[in-house]
Amino acid sequence: MPAVSARAEDPQQAAVSDKAKAEAPKPAAAEKSTEVGDAAAVDPGAAPSTGAPQPNGQSAPKSLAEKAIEKVTRAAKAAGDIFGRVPCLPPKGVRRSFALPHLVHKLAAGEPVVIVAFGSSSTQGYGTSAPEFTYPNRLAAQLHRKYPTADITVVNRGRGGETAAEMMKRLQAEVTDMKPDLVIWQVGTNAVLRNIDPDAVAQMVQDGVTRIQTAGADVVLVDLQYSPRVTEHQEGASKMVRLLSRVAQLRHVGVFPRFEVMRQWHENQALPIDSFVIADGLHMNDWGYACFAQILGDDIIRSVGRIKLGVVAPANRAM
Repeated sequence: MPAVSARAEDPQQAAVSDKAKAEAPKPAAAEKSTEVGDAAAVDPGAAPSTGAPQPNGQSAPKSLAEKAIEKVTRAAKAAGDIFGRVPCLPPKGVRRSFALPHLVHKLAAGEPVVIVAFGSSSTQGYGTSAPEFTYPNRLAAQLHRKYPTADITVVNRGRGGETAAEMMKRLQAEVTDMKPDLVIWQVGTNAVLRNIDPDAVAQMVQDGVTRIQTAGADVVLVDLQYSPRVTEHQEGASKMVRLLSRVAQLRHVGVFPRFEVMRQWHENQALPIDSFVIADGLHMNDWGYACFAQILGDDIIRSVGRIKLGVVAPANRAM
């Protein structure tokens, strides 16, 4: 393994196949990313014509061999671009800035960075066509592109179906014992679906955030997904989103407003629900996870700010 790397640890790693290719929705307003940092995604299907030019300026029909070569080329390009940016827009009017002093300090000092993605099925990656497309894997790839000389490990600690209470039981063994620099905690959806008291959930999350901070890590909370099975519980979902935001304010940590981000995909950017949610009406598809990870990664990178890798920064630096 190279001495300097960015990677995601996932027990279900698998090779990329043609079937694993993520298909991004293409609304007119979202053809071009407005964020800076990574190259924009290129349409893998836009292979150049290989037909020989004719006197009338038109290309001759391609042979079967040429068509086969083009098909292989497109498949290879799709695999090569698998972690590239997708054409999705960030939400408007939503402040997404995180205080990440521990992460900044480690990056600036040139020390290895550990990020733990903690949560339930959205973190585990239910709904993706391959493990490569989970949000922690996509986030790891994005951070690698931004900080190519940094040693960054993103660990996936998602377990489908879990509530905050169940996550708290494994918080120490699977999160704080790893000595992370940043914990991204996706929580709240399963509590809403099961009609669990949102105030009790908020208190557990607050206790968990306190434990993570005491262990020396930054925290970013990720709230609910905007999907039909969640919005069926409109009152409970809205209250849970508000309570998680309140916990973030009380503990001075970041919160990624996934519910609002996804709502804007549908209501402001006119994306059909089935373009980012799978048939179960709950979990995101490959494009949904890609856009989610991309916006989250942009927010982390922007919150870290301009630093010079290998130059020590104060651990209590304010963002």
